[in-house]
Amino acid sequence: MWGATKVTPAIEVPQAARVVGASVIAAVGLAIALLGVASFRRASTTVNPIKPDSASSLVSSGVYRVTRNPMYLGLLFLLVAWGVFLSSAAALLVATAFVPAMNRFQIAPEERALRAKFGAEFEAYRARVRRWI
Repeated sequence: MWGATKVTPAIEVPQAARVVGASVIAAVGLAIALLGVASFRRASTTVNPIKPDSASSLVSSGVYRVTRNPMYLGLLFLLVAWGVFLSSAAALLVATAFVPAMNRFQIAPEERALRAKFGAEFEAYRARVRRWI
């Protein structure tokens, strides 16, 4: 994202507005991600995204009633906050590439593992809760 700012013109936004906007977006993203981690901790299951098959329970309460991926959603908010802070449309465009990349390379494999482990329970959860928001 930082590199994109070097090859494209910045959007003229007062620094105070950039800092406040980025801070609010980042705070929301951090809160969403931390709520996801806290829900996993309460359920005593792994937060390791590399080993979804070691999940001990399917978490569907708390923030997981709104989004199946609050930690990734929180990261997206942080990337958007960084793009706002950089005042760059190109940086924001790079941030949007995070969604399809995560869908394909991280979330799809996680969902396959959860489907294999939790079967119909996961399918019912997947049917009622959106992947992002």
